[in-house]
Amino acid sequence: MSLTFLDLEIGNPAFPEKRIPLEFLIDSGAIHSVVPGDILERLGIKPIGIQEFRLANGEKITRKTGIALFKYGERIGGADVIFGEPDDSTLLGALTLEALGLSLDPLKRELKPIPMVL
Repeated sequence: MSLTFLDLEIGNPAFPEKRIPLEFLIDSGAIHSVVPGDILERLGIKPIGIQEFRLANGEKITRKTGIALFKYGERIGGADVIFGEPDDSTLLGALTLEALGLSLDPLKRELKPIPMVL
């Protein structure tokens, strides 16, 4: 299995013009995205909660959570974000992909637009 990475920008919804570019590992099995906490703090994104998560190995961890703006090309969306700690990977989760109107084709490992239905 190959890994799929995506370069996009992350920002504070309150100040959408200020963004930082980051490379994300797309993890369609993850619900939320993980961004280094120091980058979120630099953007002025404040935690709004604390949540417990279970890792693939069964270990439980606790992380701060907030809301961030994600921009990929002309696509912009807001989604929940986990404040990553130093050993955490930078991940792009399923909710962020959906907020951008994208999905990951698991066989071709390519991004595809999803139909936006009201």
